[in-house]
Amino acid sequence: MSEKERSDVVDRLVDAYEHMLKRIHDAIEPAEKETIPSFRELLHRTRDHMVELGELTREEAHKVAEYLERDIEDAAGYIAETGEDLKSWWRFDLDLMEQRMLDIFSRVADQTSIQLHNLAEQARRASLYHTGEVTGPGALVCDACGTEVHLPRTGRIPSCPECHATDFRRMSEKNKA
Repeated sequence: MSEKERSDVVDRLVDAYEHMLKRIHDAIEPAEKETIPSFRELLHRTRDHMVELGELTREEAHKVAEYLERDIEDAAGYIAETGEDLKSWWRFDLDLMEQRMLDIFSRVADQTSIQLHNLAEQARRASLYHTGEVTGPGALVCDACGTEVHLPRTGRIPSCPECHATDFRRMSEKNKA
């Protein structure tokens, strides 16, 4: 493959990335009014649709979808973890970016970060231990005040001795510091 042919393939994939992102953006807008569809679901539908229309080969569509998924999830994770905006994630002056691309990318990343935040909150709640539940031996940390409760054997979880709260997390080396 010549250098020009490689350049044409790269440019085609870059154009396809933007086109796929635009289509996902267009699909998210009306869908938001009902429920927020899964980003991956929209991405896969858009990818398959572009193949059906002959706009991309299956291989090209998979590559572009992987690139988009990586970038959107990375941006959304950054936004969810840091509370920063896309300007911080990109680390360059947004005046250099086309407003159209900024609007589209922002909208998709915002929706994905909301989904990631909701999943993280669900995971956080699922990992809580509650007063009255039975657990094995170990250390729990009060979710309200941080007091450690040590359970030398399997038993029911008591209320926090300090603040009387009823939600705890398992103490681990990772969250000890």
